[in-house]
Amino acid sequence: MTFQEKKEIYKKIIVSLDYCVDDYLYILDVEKNEYFISPHAATRFKMENYYFKNPLNEFKKIVYYKDYELLLSDLNKILSKEKDFHNMQYRWLNKESIPVWINCRGTVICEDNEVKYIIGCINEIGKKQYADNVSGLLGEESFKTIIYPIDDDFHTGFVLRLGIDDFKNINENYGLKFGDEVLKQTGKYIKEFLNEHQSLYRIVSDEFIILDLFGTKDDAICLYQQIQESTINFIESMNYEIYYTISAGILDFCSHPTASYTEIMKWTEFALNKAKESGKNTYNIFLDEDYQKFQRESSLIRYLHQAIDHAYEGFDVYFQPIINIKENKVENLEALLRFECSDFGKVSPQEFIPLLEKSGLIIPVGKWVLEKSIQACLALQKWAPGLKVNVNISYIQVSKSVVLRDILNIIKKYNVDQNRLVIELTESGFIESDRFFVSFCNRLKENGILLALDDFGTGYSNFHYLYNLKPDCIKVDRGLMKNALANQYENMLLKHMIDMAHSVDVKMCIEGIETQEELDKILEMGCDYIQGYYFSKPLPFNEIEEYLKKKRK
Repeated sequence: MTFQEKKEIYKKIIVSLDYCVDDYLYILDVEKNEYFISPHAATRFKMENYYFKNPLNEFKKIVYYKDYELLLSDLNKILSKEKDFHNMQYRWLNKESIPVWINCRGTVICEDNEVKYIIGCINEIGKKQYADNVSGLLGEESFKTIIYPIDDDFHTGFVLRLGIDDFKNINENYGLKFGDEVLKQTGKYIKEFLNEHQSLYRIVSDEFIILDLFGTKDDAICLYQQIQESTINFIESMNYEIYYTISAGILDFCSHPTASYTEIMKWTEFALNKAKESGKNTYNIFLDEDYQKFQRESSLIRYLHQAIDHAYEGFDVYFQPIINIKENKVENLEALLRFECSDFGKVSPQEFIPLLEKSGLIIPVGKWVLEKSIQACLALQKWAPGLKVNVNISYIQVSKSVVLRDILNIIKKYNVDQNRLVIELTESGFIESDRFFVSFCNRLKENGILLALDDFGTGYSNFHYLYNLKPDCIKVDRGLMKNALANQYENMLLKHMIDMAHSVDVKMCIEGIETQEELDKILEMGCDYIQGYYFSKPLPFNEIEEYLKKKRK
């Protein structure tokens, strides 16, 4: 039997095995210049038929253009007998012209010392890992093999990353098996909306990715809204046995044409997290400015960590005078935290303090500020006898640390009178509703520590907490003060607030006084304390000491 006859038998075997194996078997007939491959390859890749003449020309259509010369070079080495085997990884184009990594191996068969045939097998790299066992969907490895080969820029398309909100609650309340079924059914109804250009992948736990290389940002939003609606329908079909929502992060390739696989995964995760932080059951479109802000915040948090590790290097406590109107003297200093570092210079408190709270670093930093403030208060008594210091305490410190113990220990350590310390609370949203917060305030009062409530009049639903907390002072910020000076209604409202505070023996402090005109109008309202740049900006210790010396003289 000649090899030509054997080849015909091999071709029949290849056809017979077509639906039995995932790999693609092939015969390259060098002498007759023809190529034969498993028929199902023609349904997957950019070829019109599984048999064709002039294979090198046809390969120009099938092989990714950046890999064609590599393939040609390898085949030439075989034909020139520099090597007697074919084994290389390169890329073929699928029906959507998306590059797919393949591993192509072949045995070289010679007759009369001439290369006649290359017979071998092609498999898609990582294909055995494509399927996710729980949902039956393609997995992250499959998504990676689609994205990684794309060296050209994306000109159209999007990635829609979906996440089931609070999925861990489903697993905890109903069990892992039930959770797996939810994932399976969710993947099933998502697939119903996909068109021929879209593919679905389950990447991690409760997250899915939809890839569309031809759609628009609006298509992504529309698709997400359809998925939202189907989620409700699925929940209704379960008779509300469970309830869950889905959030989404969208990456628009038109705005990010050069995105790499790593960037796609990182950016879509960021956008999805933004959606969840915005209340869940919504979508977020990835924007460079959002991500740059996130990167800046991450860098700042690292610097804050480093500063704490290096004895609070970069932190400083400034002090702003609070004036007793009746006695015309500095009675209190408000301690205000400052921070600077090499990369960012001086950072606004409005930026770094929320990061301290978010990261939990406000706990050690707050303790450090408290101690520095007490030290300063004691050192300045000779220039301002009876001077008090106001220290801001956040809800994070109250709820997640032993801040009351820290306060009492520092007072004991420096043997300072309790009434030299005023604790300012600014978390208005928690004061009324959080029993632990109320308990903290009451314990302060029991220990003779003064209490001030900041930002009075903004964010509070009523005034009954004045009775519950019994603060010594309430503070009105510049925003409310300016409105009161510009608007008759708010002017009357502020006057009534001052009268109400006085009726329950609570002092009133107006913040943000910057001009003589503002001062004159505020004095007419009968408040007790004033604070602002008109008297002094916040000053470091050595400058506030000089300020008090001059006031003393």
